[in-house]
Amino acid sequence: MTVFRNDDRHRVAVLVRPGVLPLELGLVHQLLGAAERAGVPLYELVTCALAPGPVPTTADFPVHVSLGPEALAEADTVVVPASHAAGETETTGELGPGLAAALAGVRPGTRVASICTGAFVLAAAGWLDGRRATTHWKSTELFRRFFPAVGLDPDVLYTDEGNVLTSAGEAAGIDLCLHLIRRDFGAAVANDAARSTVVPPHRDGGQAQFIPRPVADPGRNSATGGARAWALEHLDHPLTLRDLAERASMSVRTFTRRFRAEVGVTPLHWLTQRRIERARQLLEETDLPVDEVAASAGFGTGASLRQHLHAAIGVAPSAYRATFRGPSSPVPA
Repeated sequence: MTVFRNDDRHRVAVLVRPGVLPLELGLVHQLLGAAERAGVPLYELVTCALAPGPVPTTADFPVHVSLGPEALAEADTVVVPASHAAGETETTGELGPGLAAALAGVRPGTRVASICTGAFVLAAAGWLDGRRATTHWKSTELFRRFFPAVGLDPDVLYTDEGNVLTSAGEAAGIDLCLHLIRRDFGAAVANDAARSTVVPPHRDGGQAQFIPRPVADPGRNSATGGARAWALEHLDHPLTLRDLAERASMSVRTFTRRFRAEVGVTPLHWLTQRRIERARQLLEETDLPVDEVAASAGFGTGASLRQHLHAAIGVAPSAYRATFRGPSSPVPA
Protein backbone atom coordinates (compact mmCIF):
# COMPACT_ATOMS: atom_id res chain seq x y z
CA MET A 1 0.00 0.00 0.00
CA THR A 2 1.38 3.39 -1.03
CA VAL A 3 0.74 6.00 1.63
CA PHE A 4 2.53 9.02 0.18
CA ARG A 5 1.57 10.23 -3.27
CA ASN A 6 4.44 12.53 -4.20
CA ASP A 7 8.00 11.22 -4.11
CA ASP A 8 9.43 14.68 -4.79
CA ARG A 9 8.33 16.10 -1.45
CA HIS A 10 9.77 15.45 1.99
CA ARG A 11 7.45 12.87 3.51
CA VAL A 12 6.41 13.39 7.14
CA ALA A 13 4.37 10.94 9.22
CA VAL A 14 2.90 12.15 12.52
CA LEU A 15 2.25 9.26 14.91
CA VAL A 16 -0.63 9.95 17.30
CA ARG A 17 -1.63 7.92 20.33
CA PRO A 18 -4.59 8.09 22.71
CA GLY A 19 -4.35 11.25 24.80
CA VAL A 20 -2.74 13.34 22.07
CA LEU A 21 -2.98 17.12 22.46
CA PRO A 22 -4.81 18.62 19.46
CA LEU A 23 -2.47 21.62 19.52
CA GLU A 24 0.61 19.43 19.10
CA LEU A 25 -0.93 17.52 16.22
CA GLY A 26 -2.19 20.66 14.54
CA LEU A 27 1.00 22.69 14.79
CA VAL A 28 3.02 20.13 12.83
CA HIS A 29 0.56 20.21 9.96
CA GLN A 30 0.16 23.99 10.17
CA LEU A 31 3.86 24.88 10.20
CA LEU A 32 5.25 22.25 7.85
CA GLY A 33 2.21 22.59 5.64
CA ALA A 34 2.99 26.31 5.27
CA ALA A 35 6.47 25.60 3.89
CA GLU A 36 6.26 26.42 0.19
CA ARG A 37 8.44 27.52 -2.66
CA ALA A 38 6.74 29.38 -5.53
CA GLY A 39 3.42 28.22 -4.14
CA VAL A 40 4.39 24.54 -4.20
CA PRO A 41 4.21 22.67 -0.85
CA LEU A 42 7.57 21.23 0.17
CA TYR A 43 6.31 18.60 2.62
CA GLU A 44 3.75 15.87 2.25
CA LEU A 45 2.21 15.16 5.65
CA VAL A 46 0.10 12.29 6.87
CA THR A 47 -1.23 11.32 10.30
CA CYS A 48 -1.08 7.72 11.41
CA ALA A 49 -1.96 5.68 14.50
CA LEU A 50 -1.26 2.19 15.77
CA ALA A 51 -4.62 1.23 14.25
CA PRO A 52 -6.87 3.25 11.92
CA GLY A 53 -9.95 4.76 13.51
CA PRO A 54 -10.88 7.33 16.15
CA VAL A 55 -8.09 8.33 18.56
CA PRO A 56 -9.09 10.02 21.85
CA THR A 57 -7.51 13.41 22.51
CA THR A 58 -7.21 15.59 25.61
CA ALA A 59 -10.15 17.62 24.32
CA ASP A 60 -13.81 16.60 24.16
CA PHE A 61 -13.44 15.21 20.63
CA PRO A 62 -11.42 12.41 19.01
CA VAL A 63 -9.41 12.62 15.80
CA HIS A 64 -10.22 10.12 13.09
CA VAL A 65 -7.05 8.63 11.64
CA SER A 66 -7.31 6.66 8.41
CA LEU A 67 -3.73 5.36 8.31
CA GLY A 68 -2.01 2.72 10.42
CA PRO A 69 1.69 2.28 11.22
CA GLU A 70 2.51 1.38 7.60
CA ALA A 71 2.97 5.12 7.02
CA LEU A 72 6.06 5.11 9.24
CA ALA A 73 7.93 2.82 6.86
CA GLU A 74 7.61 5.30 3.98
CA ALA A 75 8.37 8.51 5.88
CA ASP A 76 11.50 10.63 5.61
CA THR A 77 10.67 12.19 9.00
CA VAL A 78 8.57 10.73 11.82
CA VAL A 79 7.14 13.13 14.41
CA VAL A 80 5.87 11.81 17.76
CA PRO A 81 3.68 14.19 19.78
CA ALA A 82 3.00 13.59 23.47
CA SER A 83 0.30 11.44 25.00
CA HIS A 84 -1.52 12.22 28.23
CA ALA A 85 -3.19 8.84 28.54
CA ALA A 86 -2.48 6.53 31.47
CA GLY A 87 -0.53 3.45 30.49
CA GLU A 88 1.32 5.13 27.64
CA THR A 89 5.13 5.31 27.50
CA GLU A 90 5.09 8.64 29.36
CA THR A 91 3.83 6.88 32.48
CA THR A 92 5.53 3.49 32.13
CA GLY A 93 8.86 4.26 30.50
CA GLU A 94 8.33 1.30 28.18
CA LEU A 95 7.01 0.72 24.69
CA GLY A 96 3.83 -1.31 24.53
CA PRO A 97 3.86 -4.24 22.05
CA GLY A 98 1.88 -2.33 19.42
CA LEU A 99 4.04 0.76 19.64
CA ALA A 100 7.24 -1.27 19.59
CA ALA A 101 6.08 -3.13 16.47
CA ALA A 102 5.12 0.14 14.79
CA LEU A 103 8.48 1.79 15.49
CA ALA A 104 10.31 -1.29 14.27
CA GLY A 105 8.96 -0.42 10.83
CA VAL A 106 10.78 2.92 10.72
CA ARG A 107 13.54 2.65 8.13
CA PRO A 108 17.16 3.07 9.27
CA GLY A 109 18.30 6.63 8.69
CA THR A 110 14.80 8.09 9.00
CA ARG A 111 14.76 11.36 10.91
CA VAL A 112 12.68 11.20 14.10
CA ALA A 113 11.46 14.11 16.21
CA SER A 114 9.36 14.48 19.34
CA ILE A 115 7.19 17.18 20.83
CA CYS A 116 6.91 17.59 24.60
CA THR A 117 6.86 14.20 26.36
CA GLY A 118 6.91 12.40 23.02
CA ALA A 119 10.63 12.24 23.88
CA PHE A 120 9.75 9.35 26.21
CA VAL A 121 8.89 7.28 23.13
CA LEU A 122 12.16 8.10 21.38
CA ALA A 123 14.08 7.27 24.56
CA ALA A 124 12.22 4.00 25.17
CA ALA A 125 13.04 2.99 21.59
CA GLY A 126 16.73 3.53 22.33
CA TRP A 127 17.12 6.37 19.84
CA LEU A 128 18.25 8.86 22.49
CA ASP A 129 20.88 6.76 24.29
CA GLY A 130 24.08 8.78 24.57
CA ARG A 131 22.43 11.77 22.96
CA ARG A 132 21.29 15.16 24.20
CA ALA A 133 17.52 15.56 24.50
CA THR A 134 14.85 17.66 26.17
CA THR A 135 11.24 17.30 27.25
CA HIS A 136 8.66 19.27 29.20
CA TRP A 137 10.18 20.58 32.43
CA LYS A 138 7.44 19.00 34.54
CA SER A 139 8.50 15.54 33.36
CA THR A 140 12.27 15.81 33.71
CA GLU A 141 12.50 13.94 37.01
CA LEU A 142 10.55 10.97 35.66
CA PHE A 143 12.48 11.05 32.39
CA ARG A 144 15.82 10.90 34.20
CA ARG A 145 14.59 7.99 36.30
CA PHE A 146 13.42 6.01 33.28
CA PHE A 147 16.28 6.88 30.90
CA PRO A 148 19.60 7.51 32.68
CA ALA A 149 21.55 6.88 29.45
CA VAL A 150 20.08 10.02 27.85
CA GLY A 151 21.80 13.40 28.25
CA LEU A 152 18.70 15.33 29.32
CA ASP A 153 18.86 19.12 29.06
CA PRO A 154 15.64 20.48 30.63
CA ASP A 155 16.49 24.13 30.07
CA VAL A 156 16.27 24.39 26.27
CA LEU A 157 13.42 24.67 23.77
CA TYR A 158 14.66 21.93 21.47
CA THR A 159 17.69 19.79 20.69
CA ASP A 160 19.12 18.72 17.34
CA GLU A 161 21.27 15.60 17.29
CA GLY A 162 21.28 15.17 13.53
CA ASN A 163 18.59 12.63 12.71
CA VAL A 164 17.05 12.74 16.20
CA LEU A 165 15.42 15.91 17.51
CA THR A 166 13.39 16.66 20.63
CA SER A 167 11.43 19.68 21.84
CA ALA A 168 10.02 20.86 25.15
CA GLY A 169 6.38 21.86 25.74
CA GLU A 170 3.71 22.39 23.09
CA ALA A 171 4.83 25.86 21.98
CA ALA A 172 8.41 24.64 21.62
CA GLY A 173 7.06 22.31 18.94
CA ILE A 174 6.55 25.42 16.82
CA ASP A 175 10.22 26.30 17.24
CA LEU A 176 11.20 22.74 16.35
CA CYS A 177 9.08 22.73 13.19
CA LEU A 178 10.56 26.03 12.03
CA HIS A 179 14.01 24.66 12.76
CA LEU A 180 13.26 21.62 10.60
CA ILE A 181 12.13 23.87 7.76
CA ARG A 182 15.31 25.96 8.04
CA ARG A 183 17.41 22.80 7.97
CA ASP A 184 15.60 21.35 4.98
CA PHE A 185 14.87 24.38 2.82
CA GLY A 186 16.63 27.43 4.26
CA ALA A 187 15.80 30.47 6.36
CA ALA A 188 13.74 32.25 3.70
CA VAL A 189 11.23 29.41 3.48
CA ALA A 190 11.09 29.10 7.28
CA ASN A 191 10.53 32.85 7.66
CA ASP A 192 7.69 32.78 5.13
CA ALA A 193 6.08 29.86 6.98
CA ALA A 194 6.38 31.77 10.26
CA ARG A 195 4.84 34.89 8.76
CA SER A 196 1.95 32.95 7.26
CA THR A 197 1.12 31.48 10.68
CA VAL A 198 1.92 34.71 12.57
CA VAL A 199 4.58 33.27 14.87
CA PRO A 200 8.13 34.47 15.59
CA PRO A 201 10.44 33.14 12.85
CA HIS A 202 13.18 32.07 15.21
CA ARG A 203 13.80 31.38 18.87
CA ASP A 204 17.16 29.83 19.54
CA GLY A 205 16.88 26.21 20.68
CA GLY A 206 19.21 27.07 23.53
CA GLN A 207 16.78 29.60 24.98
CA ALA A 208 15.55 28.42 28.35
CA GLN A 209 12.09 27.07 28.96
CA PHE A 210 10.05 29.48 31.09
CA ILE A 211 10.17 27.25 34.15
CA PRO A 212 8.64 28.64 37.33
CA ARG A 213 11.07 28.07 40.18
CA PRO A 214 9.39 29.32 43.36
CA VAL A 215 11.66 30.58 46.10
CA ALA A 216 12.21 27.63 48.39
CA ASP A 217 11.50 27.65 52.09
CA PRO A 218 14.72 28.95 53.61
CA GLY A 219 14.53 26.36 56.36
CA ARG A 220 15.01 28.44 59.48
CA ASN A 221 15.88 25.38 61.54
CA SER A 222 18.93 24.59 59.39
CA ALA A 223 22.34 26.07 60.12
CA THR A 224 22.12 28.53 57.22
CA GLY A 225 18.32 28.90 57.07
CA GLY A 226 18.22 32.07 59.15
CA ALA A 227 20.76 33.76 56.89
CA ARG A 228 18.79 32.74 53.81
CA ALA A 229 15.53 34.06 55.27
CA TRP A 230 17.24 37.35 56.12
CA ALA A 231 18.73 37.60 52.62
CA LEU A 232 15.32 37.14 51.01
CA GLU A 233 14.08 40.14 52.97
CA HIS A 234 17.06 42.28 51.91
CA LEU A 235 17.59 41.39 48.25
CA ASP A 236 17.59 45.07 47.33
CA HIS A 237 20.72 45.58 49.44
CA PRO A 238 24.33 44.92 48.29
CA LEU A 239 24.79 41.64 50.19
CA THR A 240 28.18 39.97 50.49
CA LEU A 241 29.25 36.50 51.51
CA ARG A 242 30.60 37.94 54.73
CA ASP A 243 27.22 39.53 55.47
CA LEU A 244 25.50 36.14 55.16
CA ALA A 245 28.15 34.36 57.24
CA GLU A 246 27.84 36.93 60.02
CA ARG A 247 24.05 36.42 60.15
CA ALA A 248 24.74 32.73 60.83
CA SER A 249 27.55 33.55 63.31
CA MET A 250 30.07 31.55 61.26
CA SER A 251 33.29 32.18 59.46
CA VAL A 252 32.99 32.62 55.70
CA ARG A 253 34.69 29.26 55.10
CA THR A 254 32.44 27.35 57.51
CA PHE A 255 29.31 29.08 56.24
CA THR A 256 30.15 28.29 52.62
CA ARG A 257 30.73 24.62 53.42
CA ARG A 258 27.52 24.28 55.45
CA PHE A 259 25.54 26.23 52.86
CA ARG A 260 26.61 23.93 50.02
CA ALA A 261 25.79 20.89 52.11
CA GLU A 262 22.28 22.17 52.83
CA VAL A 263 21.36 23.86 49.55
CA GLY A 264 23.58 22.21 46.93
CA VAL A 265 25.04 25.41 45.46
CA THR A 266 27.33 28.18 46.64
CA PRO A 267 25.83 31.09 48.62
CA LEU A 268 26.50 33.60 45.85
CA HIS A 269 24.98 31.33 43.21
CA TRP A 270 21.89 30.90 45.37
CA LEU A 271 21.69 34.65 45.94
CA THR A 272 21.86 35.35 42.19
CA GLN A 273 19.11 32.79 41.56
CA ARG A 274 16.87 34.39 44.16
CA ARG A 275 17.46 37.85 42.66
CA ILE A 276 16.59 36.54 39.20
CA GLU A 277 13.38 35.05 40.59
CA ARG A 278 12.52 38.35 42.28
CA ALA A 279 13.13 40.21 39.03
CA ARG A 280 10.99 37.74 37.09
CA GLN A 281 8.17 38.18 39.60
CA LEU A 282 8.32 41.96 39.32
CA LEU A 283 8.45 41.84 35.51
CA GLU A 284 5.39 39.59 35.45
CA GLU A 285 3.31 41.31 38.10
CA THR A 286 4.21 45.03 37.98
CA ASP A 287 4.75 47.83 35.48
CA LEU A 288 7.93 49.04 37.18
CA PRO A 289 10.61 50.28 34.75
CA VAL A 290 13.46 47.86 34.18
CA ASP A 291 15.89 49.98 36.20
CA GLU A 292 13.55 49.91 39.21
CA VAL A 293 13.08 46.16 38.85
CA ALA A 294 16.86 45.80 38.81
CA ALA A 295 17.25 47.89 41.95
CA SER A 296 14.48 46.04 43.81
CA ALA A 297 16.03 42.69 42.93
CA GLY A 298 19.50 43.76 43.98
CA PHE A 299 21.13 43.97 40.54
CA GLY A 300 21.70 47.70 40.84
CA THR A 301 21.34 48.67 37.19
CA GLY A 302 19.19 47.68 34.26
CA ALA A 303 22.32 46.64 32.37
CA SER A 304 23.27 44.20 35.13
CA LEU A 305 19.74 42.77 35.19
CA ARG A 306 19.78 42.30 31.40
CA GLN A 307 23.09 40.47 31.61
CA HIS A 308 21.98 38.12 34.39
CA LEU A 309 18.51 37.44 32.96
CA HIS A 310 19.89 36.69 29.53
CA ALA A 311 22.46 34.33 31.03
CA ALA A 312 19.74 32.56 33.04
CA ILE A 313 16.89 32.19 30.53
CA GLY A 314 18.15 33.65 27.27
CA VAL A 315 15.94 36.73 26.95
CA ALA A 316 16.02 40.41 27.84
CA PRO A 317 13.75 41.86 30.57
CA SER A 318 11.50 43.61 28.05
CA ALA A 319 11.05 40.40 26.03
CA TYR A 320 10.34 38.42 29.19
CA ARG A 321 7.71 40.93 30.32
CA ALA A 322 6.10 40.97 26.87
CA THR A 323 5.84 37.19 26.93
CA PHE A 324 3.78 37.22 30.10
CA ARG A 325 2.04 40.61 30.02
CA GLY A 326 1.90 41.68 26.39
CA PRO A 327 3.08 45.14 25.30
CA SER A 328 3.93 47.36 28.24
CA SER A 329 1.41 50.03 29.14
CA PRO A 330 2.52 53.47 30.33
CA VAL A 331 3.31 53.64 34.01
CA PRO A 332 0.98 56.10 35.80
CA ALA A 333 2.76 59.26 36.88
